[in-house]
Amino acid sequence: MSDATLLVVDDDEANRYTLVGRLRREGYANVTTASDGRQALELLESGDFDLVLLDIMMPELNGYQLLEKLKADHRLRHVPVIMISAVDEMASVVRCIELGAEDYLPKPFDATLLRARVGACLEKKAMRDEIRMQANELADWNRRLEERVQQQLSQLDRLARLKRFFSPQVAEAIVGGGDDLLATHRREVVVVFLDMRGFTAFTDSSEPEEVMAVLAEYHRAMGSAIVEHGGTLQHFAGDGIMTVFNDPIPLEKPAVNAIAMAIAMQESFVPLRASWSKRGYDLDLGIGVAQGYATLGAIGFEGRWEYSCIGSVANLAARLCGEAKGGQILTDRKMLGRIEDAVRAEALGEVALKGLAHAVAVFNVTALAPAERGEATP
Repeated sequence: MSDATLLVVDDDEANRYTLVGRLRREGYANVTTASDGRQALELLESGDFDLVLLDIMMPELNGYQLLEKLKADHRLRHVPVIMISAVDEMASVVRCIELGAEDYLPKPFDATLLRARVGACLEKKAMRDEIRMQANELADWNRRLEERVQQQLSQLDRLARLKRFFSPQVAEAIVGGGDDLLATHRREVVVVFLDMRGFTAFTDSSEPEEVMAVLAEYHRAMGSAIVEHGGTLQHFAGDGIMTVFNDPIPLEKPAVNAIAMAIAMQESFVPLRASWSKRGYDLDLGIGVAQGYATLGAIGFEGRWEYSCIGSVANLAARLCGEAKGGQILTDRKMLGRIEDAVRAEALGEVALKGLAHAVAVFNVTALAPAERGEATP
């Protein structure tokens, strides 16, 4: 370590001259001297030294006192110190070692001993510096890891809250930095409304516990279909559920996804209907599906936001749902024209829907085409 910075502290000028000369012959060019302990302390506090060679007996601030100050200062305690002593000062050397000195050099100076002890101290300091640097890096890594864990926990908490309103893929996109997905915007979407036929009569004649048990089974089955087909739950109240496709995340075939979900819902409702029928509950499922442009985004107030879909397409889907009989999936000519090759449907004629000025040609979707189900066309 010929580039090491050394400090020689001795009140005897001849000793300083001799020691500095020997150190430079050993290849240590960066050697600074101090004639007393106070000057040495000032140099140590303002500079960066790799090793101190310190005489014991000095006026004002002696070697013991300077050594104690160094070891008490967290900035300087890691600087190794070699004590300079006469042969008859061994008891003092022992005391210095106990105070934290690394080693000692007897006077007069021996070149071989000087080389060995200075080299050993510098090697130990280099190892300690490396260990300290690694410890600092590890502490910094742990700190960053803790911050990352806290961020992930915060994201998981946010994700859990978002999943109450959105499908998992939408919630994950928002947590991943897609908050702008919820800004008010206009887009073509597919809206699906569903509710149960006979539910009002059922609630009037049943205990609240029975109603809650039925709703729990119903929501579990319908919710599973929404998630599986990439829908976004926009609203539900009792038996009424509204789901949006193609927003906040665009889909390649939103209308097909919506119809596939509606069919899956009707299929999963069959065993529910049979089970409830055995308990005396006369319930069935009607679904309405419509496609068109709507205004979408988050509405509400601080602390309570909801994702909303506003427009005539939502009204049409709700009216079609209200018109649907148990087991039916109703849509209009406009949407059917977009997906007629992907579905099987039967025409029900023109129907006057509540709130709409003109009658609407209504179709009951009965199945997906074989190609959309992944089957070979006969």
